[in-house]
Amino acid sequence: MSGRGFTSAFAAELDAYRAFKQNMGHHGASRIWYLTRFDAWCAEHDRTVFDKGTVEGWVSAQLESSGRYRSWMSYIRDFGRWLQATGASDACVLSDRWKAPVLRARPYLLSAQEIDRFFSAAAQLHAQSPWRWQAVAFFTLMHSCGMRTGEVRLLSPEAVDLREGHIDVLWSKGNRSRRLPLSGDVIGVLAACEQASARQFGMSRQRFFVSAAGNQVTTATVGKVFNGIWDQAGLPRPTGGQQPRPYDFRHHFAYANVERWMAQGTDVTAMLPYLARYMGHATIESTYYYIHTSPDFMDSYADITSQTQSVLPEVGFE
Repeated sequence: MSGRGFTSAFAAELDAYRAFKQNMGHHGASRIWYLTRFDAWCAEHDRTVFDKGTVEGWVSAQLESSGRYRSWMSYIRDFGRWLQATGASDACVLSDRWKAPVLRARPYLLSAQEIDRFFSAAAQLHAQSPWRWQAVAFFTLMHSCGMRTGEVRLLSPEAVDLREGHIDVLWSKGNRSRRLPLSGDVIGVLAACEQASARQFGMSRQRFFVSAAGNQVTTATVGKVFNGIWDQAGLPRPTGGQQPRPYDFRHHFAYANVERWMAQGTDVTAMLPYLARYMGHATIESTYYYIHTSPDFMDSYADITSQTQSVLPEVGFE
């Protein structure tokens, strides 16, 4: 048995692969969870060769329980590539034919009134957990800084510099890092949260936002808290179509900035690279996805995308 509890014939390789990914800054629990399932399936079915039969056999079995979601296939595909790169030239790499079409969820377009009512309710959240004082700060970072849910969950206290007024988002999506300057209002919200958390958990906690046990908050909990605040605010839910979710704050951040620049007569073409860098996007095209939902922006979209992007962002760091 390996250090991670792997028991199949691939235990040593799985341990080495896990260590490699961690050294590259990838610490996601989902990867380990699915590879542990793969390991257990191989042990149960006496699979000792990482060939097409083993890989596609597990994928087929996994599909029966996971339905239409296929993002987890990237883990077994990447493991196969790593095996090939480390000397196992005959290791199977899962074919792209298993990939499902990319269907991006349409965002729920938050109105100014909904946002105001949400944060009013968040400030008076009925909860016994740290979310009572954390909720406003957590969702403020998504709404006012456009941060991803995972980026906020993984923030360490050391990454939040309230004296200098910035946040360091370290090794985020695509293994990229960036520094986000904060407004005075956001600094005030974060300072109040930090003071309450420090009184409850001391200065040695691992994450800026924590559970009642002092651990890192989970994605599921963030969604549950968001829904609780939405309902506590008395906000209606659509009877059909996209339901509101935490990530819609990030969408709102993107298109609200574009609409503000357009209203001010600012050159949106020149500003988009800065927005892309602030949001942690690798390309301008990724930013377009977030802002295409702005009705005002769509009228000018063709003109903007046809122009050459010549302005490079100068904020933050890689």
